[in-house]
Amino acid sequence: MASRLYIWGQWAVRRRGRVLAVWLLMLAVVGGLGITLHGKVTNEFSVPGIESQKAQDLLEEKFPTAAGGVARVVFAAPKDGTLTEPKAEAAVAASLKKAADVPGVVNVSDPAGSGTVSESRRIGYADVLFRQSADSVPETSKDALSEAMAQARDAGLEVEFGGSAMQPKTEVGGPAEIVGVMIAFAVLALALGSLVAAGLPLLTAVVGVAIGVLGVQFVSRFLEMTSTATVLALMIGLAVGIDYALFILSRHREQLADPDADVEDSIARAVATAGSAVVFAGATVIIALAALAVTGIPFLTIMGLAAAVTVLLAVLIAITLVPAVLGLFGERLRPRPRRTKRVEPTEHPGRAAGSWGLVWARVVTRKPLIVLLVGVIGMLALALPARDLRLGLPSYASQPSDSTQHKSYDLLSEGFGPGFNATLTAVVDTSGIPAAERTATVTDLRTTLAREPGVAAVAPSVTNPDTTLAVVAVVPRTGPDAQATTDLVHRLRDNAPSIAKAGGTLYIAGATAAAIDVAGKLSDALPLFIAIIVILALILLTVAFRSLLVPVKAALGFLLSVAAALGATVWVFQNGHLNGVLDIPSAGPVTSFLPVLLIGVLFGLAMDYEVFLVSRMREHYEHTGSASEAITHGVARSGRVVSAAALIMVAVFGGFVFNHDPIIKSIGFALAFGVFIDAFVVRMTLVPAAMALLGRRAWGLPGWLDRITPDVDIEGAKLPQRATPTREGEGHGDREDRESGADGEHGEHREEREVAVR
Repeated sequence: MASRLYIWGQWAVRRRGRVLAVWLLMLAVVGGLGITLHGKVTNEFSVPGIESQKAQDLLEEKFPTAAGGVARVVFAAPKDGTLTEPKAEAAVAASLKKAADVPGVVNVSDPAGSGTVSESRRIGYADVLFRQSADSVPETSKDALSEAMAQARDAGLEVEFGGSAMQPKTEVGGPAEIVGVMIAFAVLALALGSLVAAGLPLLTAVVGVAIGVLGVQFVSRFLEMTSTATVLALMIGLAVGIDYALFILSRHREQLADPDADVEDSIARAVATAGSAVVFAGATVIIALAALAVTGIPFLTIMGLAAAVTVLLAVLIAITLVPAVLGLFGERLRPRPRRTKRVEPTEHPGRAAGSWGLVWARVVTRKPLIVLLVGVIGMLALALPARDLRLGLPSYASQPSDSTQHKSYDLLSEGFGPGFNATLTAVVDTSGIPAAERTATVTDLRTTLAREPGVAAVAPSVTNPDTTLAVVAVVPRTGPDAQATTDLVHRLRDNAPSIAKAGGTLYIAGATAAAIDVAGKLSDALPLFIAIIVILALILLTVAFRSLLVPVKAALGFLLSVAAALGATVWVFQNGHLNGVLDIPSAGPVTSFLPVLLIGVLFGLAMDYEVFLVSRMREHYEHTGSASEAITHGVARSGRVVSAAALIMVAVFGGFVFNHDPIIKSIGFALAFGVFIDAFVVRMTLVPAAMALLGRRAWGLPGWLDRITPDVDIEGAKLPQRATPTREGEGHGDREDRESGADGEHGEHREEREVAVR
């Protein structure tokens, strides 16, 4: 692999003009398609085959007027007033009359006539039913509905909106995300010691992310895609795009520290060595994200594929656009020499790359068993809260406190009890029941449901015109995020056999039931997904390092990172700690697809750091045969760039923690925490300690397995000898740059290079 990438890197440098033109053309074409021909994204997480989705499909087929989106308009009088006062009643009636004229509205309920006013008479609500499904209600209709409530507001009433049709839009690109990118730039500047060099990874990453995200928007024209898919593609694409460019750029500048290093040869070698690790690590991320398809959940599959395509673009940019840009800058990226005492390689391996990395490597390998025990115990302690993990989808209680959805949730809870926000829908298919018995069957079911512990109220049934479908609203005593509500849904479904005996079919549906069903589906898929990821890690790392113990160690470390990240996420989002600091309005279950997503993404990113760190150890071991020196050399040489890469990912993911969308917020936190723990505790601490304990055994491979394992050579052991710069016919502007000192250096600086540390 390294030899081919070396040739590829040379081609990219020599044809840099064409490479730049191709990527800019692709950006223009994909960008134009994404901006002008984008589709509509959804906020619904539907899963074919689950009970709640079957009920929704049945409603759309047999009772379409009951399947439309609902906007629940909540009215609240001042603390010392009521909605039954003449002025308030008149204002509500006038506003609802205007609401009936909003395009798409087919029915508007009356709080006074339907009895949807609280006992205190201060809070009430009206349901506005749209012809379209909840996700298809246009923003113009929502705005018109809000404007129709002007008279109620003028009368001194508080008006808030909830319901399935009023899902807030997911917004990206706020101040917090921008701050995350700025922090990433600062880390790059510190790691590379140059503002110009720091800007290159950001520039190339933005190109890849723009193509990926705009491409996803174009594809949404043909596939149903959640808004979270676009955000995930942006989040992961930006993080890996910066990291992959950083790995190649830092290797290039490390090689250019040698005053005899040729620029073109250095770029090609960086693409061959660091680029091999990028390709290998990127492949693991892509495969892990694509493996989300095994869950059998369409929206999660599309999310994984969208992010995987963005990562693929990041890899392609790293091995094509990055070397082309490096070729454009030529000598200007050569590090400024510093007068330092020459250090022989045999004296302190890796000191030239940064003494702190060498010191750290020696610290963690001096007492490796103690380091391992302390690290593992600490990780397990962080993972303890994960034992109580509950999955679900965020309710309106998780929306920002100043949002109309959160305010409507609080008002309804205050006026009608917490269970009112978790209303369930019992859908009864009575087509198989004799017409004369349908009413009695549904009546008996209502009575049975009302007797169930945990049920606060059961509404009268509503039937479709041919009486083949009945709908009964069931109000629990507890809120949508409570475990008691989940238990109630399962108990209500236990009534299905009695309806089946009569010839009908019972479904328990609604938003709360759908969230429970999705969580159950994902919980069932989780063991298989973890098994696939672990097996994948073992195979890929065995091929990369021609070792059995290194892959086992890496897989165990990955599992520790996932457990710790899940434990921290449960502690914060489910148990309600740090709510004020992270602006989390309400504690609740962890987003149902977060564990699967975390495992897929963190696996790929963990393998990134594993490959970059251990490949430098393997490279040194291949040249010297010393296992102990290989560890210190690998950490000293890779520690700085791996630490910088991890901090960049933490900054990028951490920026999304302050997104208002509760799903994006929890994903950003889990990924930021998981990357931080995996990079600094597992890869930089536990991995060197474990390698020190294993010694030479770490690099062993049984003979039969060695014969069938392909040699991918990601360390670049088969590369040609280093080229030295020629003074005649250098080409590509390198000769002029070298002679004129494009980085501001003149003759005296060239003399300093002769004594600079190599």
